[in-house]
Amino acid sequence: MKRIPFYCFVLAVFWSFSLRANTEVESVGLRVVENLLDRGEYMRYGEDGLHYAEACAAMGAMRLAGLAGDEELMERLVDRYRVLLDEGTDLVSSTPHVDFSVIGIIPLQVYLESGDAAQLERGLYFADRQWEEPREDGLTRETRWWIDDMYMVGALQMQAYRATGKAEYADRAARFLAAYLERLQQENGLFFHGPDAPFFWGRGNGWVASGLAETLSSMPEDHPLFESLLGHYGRMMEALLPLQSEAGYWRQLIDYPDSWEESSCTAMFAYAMEVGAQKEWLEADRYRPVVDRAWAALVARLDGEGNLDAICVGTGQSLDAQYYLDRPKHSGDFHGQAPLLWLAVELLRREE
Repeated sequence: MKRIPFYCFVLAVFWSFSLRANTEVESVGLRVVENLLDRGEYMRYGEDGLHYAEACAAMGAMRLAGLAGDEELMERLVDRYRVLLDEGTDLVSSTPHVDFSVIGIIPLQVYLESGDAAQLERGLYFADRQWEEPREDGLTRETRWWIDDMYMVGALQMQAYRATGKAEYADRAARFLAAYLERLQQENGLFFHGPDAPFFWGRGNGWVASGLAETLSSMPEDHPLFESLLGHYGRMMEALLPLQSEAGYWRQLIDYPDSWEESSCTAMFAYAMEVGAQKEWLEADRYRPVVDRAWAALVARLDGEGNLDAICVGTGQSLDAQYYLDRPKHSGDFHGQAPLLWLAVELLRREE
């Protein structure tokens, strides 16, 4: 019998392992997408329309369906959000606000996946409205200096840039993030929740990390602010490395060793690191094991219905650390479902 060379055997084992890992990631991701589609009601922001957290989950779900080449799944997702095209829908707030404007990422993602011109027009409505009558410093009137804004504004403007290729959208995102970074990043590379909340809240920092990854991943590298943004991103990623728990999570208050291990920030940080490893901004041999530990930890918290557990509820700012430590934990909250989908997408891209 002809013997198989040893190196061929090693390659076969590696390929088999990669396929199994890839299949597991896709299976988990699709379970979370089905969880989204099974929800009869939309997550709303009070009376002001679709909640930003569901918009973020929808974008992740569409990216995963597109990457998987599942046209039927994509059509089901588009059907769920087609109502956003209706002028009279109560899912769209007339109030210019970062948390309301960011839902424009959904029609823009539909356009990127399908080429539907009506969705492009609708998505650009949100991106352009955000910069109507800008402030004297050139930033959007929706500027409020909350760290969450770095994702909300950055994601919308970069979606518009991906859809049109127009430099003005990438420039808006870059200038906005640069202003926030200069003002809000602390000496240790992390971010206080706010001027009245001098704590490194997990998900707040997760929005920063995700906003930087989302923006930098598509920004032209010759943009005059690219290297500066990348430097701030690198400082943050370096600061996060030693703060991951032994179980693979980051915590509700990142630098409090006794704080509880929180799922949404864990998914956000792992997503941001995986993007950086793929782009070669970060050393893969240092960051990929951290990402993989986080993924394994998150999957261990996922139930059979696709609900991720231990997600902090929406949280305002406070001068009391105990306020953060006592925040309720929810299962299946879109604040955690969304970044889990983003991470799944990036792990599938790793294996491409």
